[in-house]
Amino acid sequence: MENSSTTSNRWWRKHEPLLRMLFVLFLGQVVSFLMAIISFSSSFLADLGVDAPLTQSFFTYLSLALVYGSIMLYRRKKLLVPWYYYVGLGFVDVQGNYLVNKAYQYSSITSVTLLDCWTIPWVIILTCIFLGTRYSLWQYFGAAICILGLGLVFLSDAGVGGGDGSRPILGDVLVVAGTLFYAVSNVGEEFCVKRKDLVEVISMLGVFGLLVSICEIAVLERKNLESIEWSTDIILGFAGYALSSFLFYAVVPFVLKMSGATLFNLSILTSDMWAVAVRIFFYHQQVDWLYYLSFAIVVAGLILYSKTENDPGNQPRGSWQQW
Repeated sequence: MENSSTTSNRWWRKHEPLLRMLFVLFLGQVVSFLMAIISFSSSFLADLGVDAPLTQSFFTYLSLALVYGSIMLYRRKKLLVPWYYYVGLGFVDVQGNYLVNKAYQYSSITSVTLLDCWTIPWVIILTCIFLGTRYSLWQYFGAAICILGLGLVFLSDAGVGGGDGSRPILGDVLVVAGTLFYAVSNVGEEFCVKRKDLVEVISMLGVFGLLVSICEIAVLERKNLESIEWSTDIILGFAGYALSSFLFYAVVPFVLKMSGATLFNLSILTSDMWAVAVRIFFYHQQVDWLYYLSFAIVVAGLILYSKTENDPGNQPRGSWQQW
């Protein structure tokens, strides 16, 4: 007669893939919720007249460097990845945050969060080139449908559906450019956390992101900071952004390690629904019907993609394997 431990082990082995998938989806939704808070904080600061996207990210990188950098110093281990690679990773991450946060000055929270989905096709392209991931024709078709749906956001913001914001098209372009930098950062993080040390990746991203932010703030944002009339609402906006983005950066590597950059970006698409809810209930604004149609088309494309998803953990090719 089998004992209880043997039975439980057998049950665990049988259901482990399902439980693992559910846990990854749960983490993805945690990240999605945090991303919605980040978007709300950026939009809130923009509505208060604060134009300091680099400074918003500065506090995030500072907290990451202090917390995870302290762990690195305590462990006293040598870097497993060359430091100059982390310089590049920190640079592209800062640019992605800057462009997307800047977009809130010109476009609505709904447009920004929907167009964040452009990260997905960028990630597919980059994982094919640098990580050797292979996708089926159905996956490409699903991604193409997603892009078609996102194109409706441009159509709405161009005036057909009455997009909100002072210069919505400029805001949309900034978001799409920012998603390219996000994609490079996601793919780089995925490679590192799956093959190297997770704490090292987060701490070095914080350290070099902090250094890049300081340099760019001194050049681009010094006058904007001097013109800010600080208030309780502005301080709370910065604090909300810093806390939510710190937790975002802390959870993201786990999702990337367990799944991959593509599935990660698919999981966080539910943040769009949070953005619509914020716009309706907090800002008391009407959401154009094209946004709903866009979201429906994107979801259809994602379902088609996920039905034929390949294993995202393919081995990299070329010089990447030499690290």
